[in-house]
Amino acid sequence: RMRSLAWLGIASLCLGAAWAVPAKERRKAEKPKADLALYENLDLDNYDLTLDSYGEILDLSNYEELYDYGDLAPKIEVGTLAPRPKDPTALPNLGTPAETLKLQSPTTAGPVRPAPVPPQDLPSCLLCLCIGTSVYCDDANLEHIPPLPLETTYLYARFNRIGVIRASDFMGLKKLKRIDLTSNFISWADADAFRLLPSLQELILPENRLTALPELPRSIVRLDARLNRIPSTGLRPEAFRDLKQLQFLHLSDNQLDYIPVPLPESLRSLHLQNNNIQTMHEDTFCNSQDHSQIRRALEDIRLDGNPINLSLFPNAYFCLPRLPTGRF
Repeated sequence: RMRSLAWLGIASLCLGAAWAVPAKERRKAEKPKADLALYENLDLDNYDLTLDSYGEILDLSNYEELYDYGDLAPKIEVGTLAPRPKDPTALPNLGTPAETLKLQSPTTAGPVRPAPVPPQDLPSCLLCLCIGTSVYCDDANLEHIPPLPLETTYLYARFNRIGVIRASDFMGLKKLKRIDLTSNFISWADADAFRLLPSLQELILPENRLTALPELPRSIVRLDARLNRIPSTGLRPEAFRDLKQLQFLHLSDNQLDYIPVPLPESLRSLHLQNNNIQTMHEDTFCNSQDHSQIRRALEDIRLDGNPINLSLFPNAYFCLPRLPTGRF
């Protein structure tokens, strides 16, 4: 009888284990079905996230309300000192002063500083504006020509109070091509003020108080001395004969009594209007002994505003391509 009860107990344990295994497997199979039921209403096949639909999915209008910033660390002010530790032993060991790093001297690999400007280049570039080899000193209240850099090619010093031009003002400026001193108070220029400038091509001196012209270099191409006080005695005899490159000679609004002859063959434009010229010679423009001469370059002669009657000198223009402008 006892043996029968033992076999009955063993049989019960085996049946319980057999039923336990299918129940566990059944729970595992039922769980995915329950999870999938949550997504049955989502259409994942047609889901497409774009920039246009992004706002429909996430509502960012209340974004700041989603977070509580009260638990953030206190604001740290830049530039304040760090709090001193309560425990001095917590400080890091920085070593003795002898062990601290020393500042290294700059090496050649660092940024290159610009070379200092030579002292002789400073004066004009402080008073004026220096751009390349051009110096602009217009309307700077100058009373004399400032020291110029040796590389100066063009000088503009108009509308100042310069009264005198000295030979030392342009000494050594071998590259100077143009000088413009319009509207100053210049009443005198040394005889050698411009003569020693080998590259000078343009000398612009209108609206001054000159009573005499200094000697000019043979490189000169344009001379403009309008609106001065130059009489015929203020010109050296045959002042323009040897200026083989002179093309523009403008001496209008002065006090000239006659046309300054001889004129170089290179001359293209001669402006002598508003002077006191009353007469001229037949050889003023043409060689009266050579009637085959044609002086093609001289096309612009202005004698208007003078008391001369040009019709009295018909033989003086036969070699010119155009008649002078003036009263006939």
